Amino acid sequence: MGKKRHHRSNGFTLIEVLTAMMILAVSFVVLLQLFSGGLRTGRLTDDYTRAILHAREKMEEILLFEKSGSDEQEGEFEDGFKWKTEIVRVENTEAEAAKMSLNSFNVKVEVTWFEGSRKKHFEINSLKISVTEQY
Repeated sequence: MGKKRHHRSNGFTLIEVLTAMMILAVSFVVLLQLFSGGLRTGRLTDDYTRAILHAREKMEEILLFEKSGSDEQEGEFEDGFKWKTEIVRVENTEAEAAKMSLNSFNVKVEVTWFEGSRKKHFEINSLKISVTEQY
């Protein structure tokens, strides 16, 4: 009686090696996309954080130091962010004006910057109340 011998090799077949390489390649591409997305999000977060800080700085400057009056101003920060302020007097009714010696101003600060070719912006608003001098 003839016995059949099964020869078993201890290596991998070509199909197994190619399948493993494909799985590694797909995993590598997914990891690179996640990493680049994280970098993009980090850069965008940094830009918005700087815009918020610039807007708050400009708003505090206006609320503390600016003389009361309607006004528009523009400028640029040294890191490329641009700012624009708008101060608009809020008109009181005659009855309110007779009771109070206060002036109200709506203050708007907008900070803009470019991310590539896209324009981004951040805006804050506040109300400034000042005492009217009566002689």
